[in-house]
Amino acid sequence: MTNLIRIPGRLRLLLALVLAAVGLVAGGLADACTRAVYLGKDNEVITARSMDWKEDIQSDLWIFPRGMQRNGEAGANSLKWTSKYGSVIASAYGVSTTDGVNEAGLAANLLWLVESQYPAFDASSKPGLTIAAWAQYLLDNFATVQEAVDALQGEPFTLVTDKVPGQDRAATLHLSISDASGDSAIIEYIGGRQVIHHSRQYQVMTNSPIFEQQLALNSYWQQIGGTVMLPGTNRASDRFARASFYVNALPKFDDPDIAIAAMFSVIRNASVPFGILTPDEPNISSTRWRTVVDHRRKLYFFESALTPNTFWVDLKKLDFSAETGQVKTLTLGPDARNIFAGETSAKFKVAKPFRFLGLSPS
Repeated sequence: MTNLIRIPGRLRLLLALVLAAVGLVAGGLADACTRAVYLGKDNEVITARSMDWKEDIQSDLWIFPRGMQRNGEAGANSLKWTSKYGSVIASAYGVSTTDGVNEAGLAANLLWLVESQYPAFDASSKPGLTIAAWAQYLLDNFATVQEAVDALQGEPFTLVTDKVPGQDRAATLHLSISDASGDSAIIEYIGGRQVIHHSRQYQVMTNSPIFEQQLALNSYWQQIGGTVMLPGTNRASDRFARASFYVNALPKFDDPDIAIAAMFSVIRNASVPFGILTPDEPNISSTRWRTVVDHRRKLYFFESALTPNTFWVDLKKLDFSAETGQVKTLTLGPDARNIFAGETSAKFKVAKPFRFLGLSPS
């Protein structure tokens, strides 16, 4: 007689979702990144993310002061604004802000989401904003997640996308933001419509499937319990489950330096080892670099997968003034292999700001 394991109905549904998600990711593109937020003792808030990509994303770090004149790079009908807050960001391909934090402690992280579908854009649409400047728009304009969400709900722009540099596919991304209070929001475009998930409890974001389904998948693993079993592959839904368990299992450390080290260990746990390839899923990619933001102390940490040192920028040491602040860059080199250590604000060099990648000429 065969012994059968009886699974409650709700768990059966969640298990079906898990299996469906595995099939979805296996059958599609799955460039991998992970973002997690730690809510610690005495209002300690730390955001960590990994950047996973199949090739060198040609990143550098940049300092942007207040008062910069910005353009949505969508042609004649482009969004225009002047930056209210200074920021430190990590660029991609020299044409996009992909990660960063502003002087008020708001962090923004762009991650891949193949299911993204953006609204149609033409001369009659609301002003266009290139997806390459999406994160920068939020860093430039808002101090908190609540402020950003309030503004985004009014849909002040039309988000537009174009091909990834050197690739024959459009950039399909979703965005997470977190602030010094521990608040979080996830912004996606599903079926051409903006969807905002706003809650302090939304501490983790990865890639496919869409965030609502990720929450359902994670609910399944929460019922099993992370001390019993955690999924271990490099797929997005598995990384989501691991990051969710570990970021909430961490103690509330008294020492913020230990909290930073702990968050690095969590984001490394959700990273893809360098050089790992999945033969039938070529777009599951190695982790290129990781960042960690200490929102309270206003520190931005950077770690390349190919260098021995972690370094950081203390935003409190930077001149973000519109009158005297300067655009500066820290060149990370091919594969981010230039070596830095310690606090590096003095290593940045004055530079001309890059131009955000916009719509290709028709």
